[in-house]
Amino acid sequence: MIKKINSDGIIFALLFPQSQKYTIMNTNRLSPAIEKALSNQMNKEIHASHVFLSYGIWADDKGYQGIANFLYRHAQEERNHSIKFMEYVLNRGGKPKVDAIPAPPADPESLTACFDGVFKHEVDNTTAIYKIVDLALKEKDWATWNFMQWFVQEQIEEETLASNLIDKLKIAGGDRATDESLFTLDKTLQEAPNDVPLAQNATGDNP
Repeated sequence: MIKKINSDGIIFALLFPQSQKYTIMNTNRLSPAIEKALSNQMNKEIHASHVFLSYGIWADDKGYQGIANFLYRHAQEERNHSIKFMEYVLNRGGKPKVDAIPAPPADPESLTACFDGVFKHEVDNTTAIYKIVDLALKEKDWATWNFMQWFVQEQIEEETLASNLIDKLKIAGGDRATDESLFTLDKTLQEAPNDVPLAQNATGDNP
């Protein structure tokens, strides 16, 4: 028995038997399934960053500096998304696992293939996001469900951006576009904002 007196004069009796085992409280508020899903999505976002970086390098090499700049910005945005997942898992008491990142796909053969690849990648990412939302709903993990709503909103924006890329290229003439049309498109994308107007923000005065 050890008696210890603190500054307030209160006596504490602390007993330390040799045989007693102490356990640390588990502060992880995520189920193993949700922790793994979030960790996997963190890695998926890093992979997306590599894909867009790869596409950007391809565009830069082809002389499309505006398109490349657009893709580079979105590569950084995807990396920022991965950090959000990392930080959330850590804040909830879990530990995200960094996995090996698959190599990006081969260089696209055309701008159409490049923009189609961006769109398909965003749709695939949306599907992964929805699966985590479904899992959080199933487990009644409302904190994770709420956290994921930001990404649900973000994917609407990302898919719209990717779809707009395809539309702009079609207007320019697709893979048969003139050099002048491609120059204009390239310049437009260099100056394009990183976000787009969304339907939920539209009004009668500003549709």
